[in-house]
Amino acid sequence: MRVVVAIPSMFAPEPWVRAMAAALPESTVSEFADTPDDSADYAVVWSPDAMLFSRQQKLKAIFNLGAGVDALLKLPTLPQQLPVVRLSDAGMSVQMAEYVCQAVIRFAREIGVYESEMKEGVWSQRRPPSRREFPVGVMGLGVIGERVARALSVFEYPVYGWSRHAKAIEGVATFYGPLGLDGFLESTRILVCTLPLTPETRGILCRKTLEKLQPNGYLINVGRGAHLVDHDLVELIASGAMAGAMLDVFADEPLAASHPFRDHPTIGLTPHISAVTDRSESVRQIADKIRRFQAGLPIDGVVERSRGY
Repeated sequence: MRVVVAIPSMFAPEPWVRAMAAALPESTVSEFADTPDDSADYAVVWSPDAMLFSRQQKLKAIFNLGAGVDALLKLPTLPQQLPVVRLSDAGMSVQMAEYVCQAVIRFAREIGVYESEMKEGVWSQRRPPSRREFPVGVMGLGVIGERVARALSVFEYPVYGWSRHAKAIEGVATFYGPLGLDGFLESTRILVCTLPLTPETRGILCRKTLEKLQPNGYLINVGRGAHLVDHDLVELIASGAMAGAMLDVFADEPLAASHPFRDHPTIGLTPHISAVTDRSESVRQIADKIRRFQAGLPIDGVVERSRGY
């Protein structure tokens, strides 16, 4: 059994190759550039070169080092019938929950305002607002979204969730489907997006949806940058319809220095770090999936191409 690792050089593929080789001692593991054509059985990838699938045409399955597969599915050389398997979690859901909780608390407790005032020499203490004034809505209730919603409920914020199909989560009021979207948005002041990127969700964070949030609403986007229509957010904040945002993902990354988000006073930015793939857990999970696939056993995380995730 031969496994090829195809990830950009900026992510240092060598440690991944060593870790995969240690986890799969019965196999030969090599980088894409060092793997003979048509010799690999499985590919472990993140943003692979499209040439991978032209040079390795005997692959049985491809394993993606992340939950998001939208970029991979867009590659024109990706064979239509080749199974694509994504990570189920790999330590990302708890990181995402941490990130979202700190952003929600930062908005609700006016931490940014206090920081600015302190830098200006102002010592001001205000009564903390009621959590009931900051209902949080989580769009997307997969493994990550559900973990985020549960974490928020611990802090006693009113938490709402919206998903494609009906879901029941203790402590979370849930909505589902197109008919439930408006009710979900109208119940929400702080909107959190953890959705996968599909044709149906591209551009879903736009004027039509964001203006349905409660007054002085906020957006936290940890899904995909293409979920958001950038200029709609800027205009809604300028008009006073929304109060601010915290964004970790962008349609084009790295974010251009000239982008209007860069110096916006009420839009916080981070460089796609809300959840970083944990190498040891990812390797363990992929090695287990490869062995099960090789043995003809069922595995989770197989992508449904028609749904995009």
